[in-house]
Amino acid sequence: MKNKNIVIYLGILAFGLILGYIFFGNSSNKTTHKHNEATGTTQMWTCSMHPQIMQPEAGDCPICGMDLIPAASSEEGLLADQFKLSKNAMALANIQTSIVGKNISNEDFGVVLSGKITENEDETATMPAHFNGRVEKLFVNSLGERVKKGQAVAQIYSPALIAAQQELITAYKLKASQPQLYNAVKNKFKNWMIHGKQIEEVEQTGLVKNSFTIYSHVSGVVTEIAINEGSHIMDGKPIFKVSNLNTVWANFDVYENQISQFKKGQDIVVTTKAYSNKKFKGKVDFIDPILDSKTRTVKLRVVLNNKNELFKPGMFVEGKIKEVDSSVKKQILSIPASAILWTGKRSVVYLKSNVNEPVFQMQEITLGNQFGDNYQVLEGLNNGDEIVTNGTFTVDAAAQLQGKKSMMNKKGGKVMTGHEVHLGMETNATDTKKTLNKNERIEVSKEFQNELNTVFNTYIELKNALAIDDVNEFKTQSKLLIANLGKVDMKLLKSKNAHQHWMPLEKELKATANLISNTDDIKVQRTYFKHLSSNMATTLEVFGIHEKVYHLYCPMSDNNKGAYWLSKEEKVVNPYFGGAMLTCGEVKQVIE
Repeated sequence: MKNKNIVIYLGILAFGLILGYIFFGNSSNKTTHKHNEATGTTQMWTCSMHPQIMQPEAGDCPICGMDLIPAASSEEGLLADQFKLSKNAMALANIQTSIVGKNISNEDFGVVLSGKITENEDETATMPAHFNGRVEKLFVNSLGERVKKGQAVAQIYSPALIAAQQELITAYKLKASQPQLYNAVKNKFKNWMIHGKQIEEVEQTGLVKNSFTIYSHVSGVVTEIAINEGSHIMDGKPIFKVSNLNTVWANFDVYENQISQFKKGQDIVVTTKAYSNKKFKGKVDFIDPILDSKTRTVKLRVVLNNKNELFKPGMFVEGKIKEVDSSVKKQILSIPASAILWTGKRSVVYLKSNVNEPVFQMQEITLGNQFGDNYQVLEGLNNGDEIVTNGTFTVDAAAQLQGKKSMMNKKGGKVMTGHEVHLGMETNATDTKKTLNKNERIEVSKEFQNELNTVFNTYIELKNALAIDDVNEFKTQSKLLIANLGKVDMKLLKSKNAHQHWMPLEKELKATANLISNTDDIKVQRTYFKHLSSNMATTLEVFGIHEKVYHLYCPMSDNNKGAYWLSKEEKVVNPYFGGAMLTCGEVKQVIE
């Protein structure tokens, strides 16, 4: 009986275990399975050496064979166009953000236009040549020189004048008997604007002059010279142009969406950085009826009194004009100019997507009028948005390197590292040197490019010092870089677009060089150098220096995050590891 009870108890226990497994064990397995499924759908795996590799499951890197690591921790659930910067990178690049807000305009709500001083063409005269010849000596040879009526301009040799002198000598001898012949020959010289003592000398001496001096019949400031010593002149062709600078024109660009706000006779206040404490009043004298199809602007002209000669042709000015309808105060959404990147056709800013984290994404915007250092935003931003207002170029460089949408890359996409050929991602071996962040080239003067080349040569010395771990020389060259940047003459930039690109780049370069000069930690210096190289590369792409420059990349630099640098030669001399890994890297781009 006792044995029978034991059997019953064991049976009950076994039955209970079976039920427990059915109701709880299987459920646990299902939960685990579902959890694994959920993890599998979101977990991506990448290579620490080659971050362009992204696979849905663990394994080996198809390039280097290293074990793949989870990528979810670096993505943190970001959207496709978003990217994140570390707090350390934010601090190093001095990246600052501001909240976009609506501002109530002043009672004198107006539009600020950018313009340039030119000579008043209604007060301009041309000194032409009146016969063919060759310039033996030029007496007026510099722009800005004042010329008075009757002043000697040049000494000219002319075969036609030599032949005409011989006729004059003969006719002068027959003057008494054939006065009409004499007058006809003399009138020929008058038509050539040659008379007075020069003709009398030929008549009295009977000797042919080899050259004649021509005299100006206009007065003013020389604004254009069309000849030089040794060149040939032709009848009717200009020799030089002069202007009366007692009045000048201020020509302003008015964008297509602003045209309706202006009319002839409007009051305008003109200012210039040359006289920052002065304001000059004028009126709109002319609005061009033809739109420039390339710039989508029309010219607005103001005639300015310049008796004191304060305004110089070529000087940049700003004009503030009240709108035609300015009776009501307006609320406008505006942002500082430092936040905006221009590509020629697009204007973009970087929007901070997460209030608590340094997560950013590019945002295209439509701009309206300029108000001092701010621009009106018509589309693309809302009141309360947070945008990058300092260090914008650095953020843009980070977006490009992470394959996100950026100023020159509307669609985004990973930056090519040169290893894609191993994965069959390239079809042409000659394409391994890819453009990383090719910016639209802006045409500037050769003089500006030469000054920029001096800055770049200092950058090369910086790079060389870093490659041999020479901290002191690296600091010295960084100070020289700041000094050479200060010597770059912005007046050589003739277009507003060039100014808008150069000013933030110069600021970023100076700021980074200053950080380099204030630290003795070579690891920190190399981090700063990475940012300096990014801005220097953008500068060379935008403006050029009439010299071939190589853009190199090492994927192992900066703790396997990768880093770029510039060089004058294709040979790899890596500045990020000193003597340890001098040859690590490859050319990714050639900047012509």
